[in-house]
Formats: sequence, C-alpha cells, structure tokens
Amino acid sequence: MQTECKHFSQKKENISPNSKNCEECEKEHMPTVALRMCLTCGHVGCCDSSIGKHATKHFEETGHPVMKAIPENIWKWCYIHEEYYSF
Repeated sequence: MQTECKHFSQKKENISPNSKNCEECEKEHMPTVALRMCLTCGHVGCCDSSIGKHATKHFEETGHPVMKAIPENIWKWCYIHEEYYSF
C-alpha cells in the first residue's frame, strides 16, 4: 500500500488548466517536451526535460507544492518531498 504525501491530499478539487500549453514557452517561442499542471492554481508549465523548466520555476516562485502530468493524468509530483504518486 502506497502512503501519500500530505501535500497530495491538500489539493483543491476541480482545478482546470489555465492554458493548453506552457504559457511561458509560448511567450518565449520555446519548444516543450511535456506539460505539468499545478494542482493549487491550474498554471500549466513545461517539464524539467524542456529548456524552460517552467513547472519547477512556478513552484520555486509560488511554493505551490504539487503538480500532475497532463493530459495523461497518470501521476502527481510533490516538489517539497520529491515524491511521485501514481493514480
């Protein structure tokens, strides 16, 4: 049985992505590898395999601890505890 990080249960319900793509990459005309959505505010950022690493930068700027992979929605990541949770 997998024990969930406490931050995984603190997410708001029914958070929707604020955009279809990484907002920062679109503004900077940069490619993205994969997308991540903040489960606190819905910010969409690119993954750490992308040049911009905007999902991680969003965490560093806001302290919002959990994001999930989108559109797959198959796992979550807690930046504070550096833990994955698979659905």
